[in-house]
This record gives sequence, C-alpha cells and structure tokens, in this order.
Amino acid sequence: MNTIAFAGLGAMGLPMAKNLLAAGHRVRGIDLNPTALAALAAAGAEPAADAAADAAAAARGAEVLILMVVNAAQAEQVLFADGALQALDEGAIVCLMATCPPAAVERIAERVVAAGRRFVDAPVSGGTAGATAGTLTIMAACERATYEEMQPVFRAVGERIFHVGERAGQGATVKTVNQLLCGVHIAVVAEAFALAAKVGVDLEVLLEIMGGSAASSWMLKDRGPRMLQAEPEVSSAVDIFVKDLGIVLEAGRDAKAALPIAAVAHQLFLAAAGRGDGRADDSQVIRSYHVLNGTVPAARS
Repeated sequence: MNTIAFAGLGAMGLPMAKNLLAAGHRVRGIDLNPTALAALAAAGAEPAADAAADAAAAARGAEVLILMVVNAAQAEQVLFADGALQALDEGAIVCLMATCPPAAVERIAERVVAAGRRFVDAPVSGGTAGATAGTLTIMAACERATYEEMQPVFRAVGERIFHVGERAGQGATVKTVNQLLCGVHIAVVAEAFALAAKVGVDLEVLLEIMGGSAASSWMLKDRGPRMLQAEPEVSSAVDIFVKDLGIVLEAGRDAKAALPIAAVAHQLFLAAAGRGDGRADDSQVIRSYHVLNGTVPAARS
C-alpha cells in the first residue's frame, strides 16, 4: 500500500484515482476543481493537510506523485511552481502519465532527478472507458527497479503494462506513435466515408461491408458508427487530437522525421475545431470532409 498524491482529476484522472483507492492505496487529490476533489474525498481519499488543492501539502510524505494533467506546462506548474517536487521525500517517485512531447518529458525528468527524486515516464492509452474499468495500457520508461516498485500502482489502473525503456522520453515517444496511428486512422475512415457519401452510397451498408473486410480496423469499428450519428456521445474530443497530433508533429520536428500523413490529419482536426466543433466527439472530424466536398451530414439533434 502506497501513499499517492494524484494531480489531475479530470475525465480520466478521477476514475484512475478512485481505482487506486479501491486497490487499497492512500490517495490525496490535487486539482483546482473543488467538485472533483469532493468526488474523490467521497470515495475515501485523504485530505491534504488544510487544503486538498495544495500540491505541496498533498505531496508531503507521499511515496508517489502521479501527474495526470492536461499538458507539460501543467506538470511543471504542479511540480515546480506549486512546490510538489520539493515537498516529496528524497527518493520518492514522480510518475508522469499525461500525454506530453518527448522533449518536454526529458526536460522535466532532468529537473526531478537533479532534485534527488526518481522519475517515471508512463503515459497511458485507453480513454475514459479504460480509466474507469482499470484496463489502461501503460507505456513506462524508467529504471527496471523503479518499474518493478511501481507495479502495485500500475496494476490498480492498467491491464496492459509495458516497460518500453529506461530513459525518460521513451514512454512519451511510444504514446506519440500510438496517437499518430489513432489520429490518422480516424481521419482516413472519415475520408473513405466522405468518398462514398459523395456518390450516394448508404454508409450503414458500407460500414457493415468494410467492418468484415481486410480494410477493417479497430478505429473503423469504434468511430465508424459514431460518424453516422448527428451528435454522438463524446468519448474523446476533437480538441484532444488537435493537441496530440500537434505533439506528434513536434516530436517529428525534434527527430527530423517527416510525417506528412500526420500533418494532413492534424489539419483536418484543426479545421473541425476552428469551426467550433472542438468539444465534439473526435469522430466528427468527418464534418471537415462534409465542408470540403459539399456533402450534407445528418441533421444535428
């Protein structure tokens, strides 16, 4: 059983923190949203001294600080500006599980290690459904001994747990590759549907055919049905892929690797967000194709 300070109680972070509690760990929440803190407290979280939103108070005496924040800037805010890093005991573990650019992860890791704490680069995949079910995929990069020490924490929130390297940034790179594939797959499904829609093919029939053919993919089966809905429930928003494909392109620039297909997919998501659909389900990148091709989407409810 570990004492864990958990920063970032959003759509994924809150269920992850609750799963840690259910596994028997002591958890202290860090978040600016009092509603999220109250929800975690109701699940059995410990208060962090007098103010549960106080990052330094939550981190004091914790063996692990998990960062499931929006981006690298928020991670730096919690660690350095808000004092969480210095509040941790020497040798404690900082585990960054958010999706961040590999270069940013390396920079954060250098500062953490220089302060005498350990660093785990462990982004996750699986969305809100995986966070709630405790079935996330975890891509961890750190020293092998630290990876083994983190197993009780990882097993509480994840199902597929991988040690992808010992150097910070390697986990972030694996997650970046994952997001490249996911974003491109969603965009290309939308493109295929757009071609069929342009000539009047029934997309329900097309989805049934493609879903059982060599052209099928997990994204086709998951996002395809939602592309045929006017206002599907949001599982993952367009804005997430604007951010994540931006990280992909940043990683490619840093590595001097050309990523032209990822760049096109990013532009399509960016166009959807620019028209006001950033909070819509990411399947609604198909709306960009409707605009390009002059086709008419299903009437929005």
